Amino acid sequence: MDTELLLATLTFQIAMCFSPGPNNVLCAAHGSQHGLKGTMPLILGMAVGWSALGLFIGAATVFIEENENLFQLLTYIGATYIAYLSYKVATSSPIDSDHEQADRLGFRTGMILQVVNGKAWIHFLVLLTAFGSLFGTGFTAKALLVLLNLTFGLPAVITWAVFGTLLRRIFSTEQSAKNLNMAMGVALFAVAVWIALSH
Repeated sequence: MDTELLLATLTFQIAMCFSPGPNNVLCAAHGSQHGLKGTMPLILGMAVGWSALGLFIGAATVFIEENENLFQLLTYIGATYIAYLSYKVATSSPIDSDHEQADRLGFRTGMILQVVNGKAWIHFLVLLTAFGSLFGTGFTAKALLVLLNLTFGLPAVITWAVFGTLLRRIFSTEQSAKNLNMAMGVALFAVAVWIALSH
């Protein structure tokens, strides 16, 4: 294995996985409302959807690269969906025990988000083209690269969810909780705008 390529791959994965993006910001927002335990179904859905997307892109990299218009359309759909989630977060009421279950995002939302997550598509397109030869050639090599990526992606979203949980403890009054929800919603909306404008 090429050591320089491995170091470059790890640097790329860590930077991309831990930097703000739809998954991380949503986990922080959801963690601030529902805690880490309440956010775990969403995180697991993200992990499954993220990995499935990586395997799909690994199998279809050439087709996707040659159909830029399709990729751009998907990016705008993703930005719209993330903007919708930002509205849900920003307008959420401070959580009580009855409300908490009703507004909780789950496994399915985590999976769906990956399909329309422009950052995830770009992440895997770069990973599987620029660093795709790390484990050799063929689909198995790309699958190993996706698995390696998951070892950073999963801790990243958990870290952001924990960060959100800590914020919830700080913002414990009803008004401060509303302000936190609004701030998290605005942050998520900013991610959606960035995704739309960067393409």
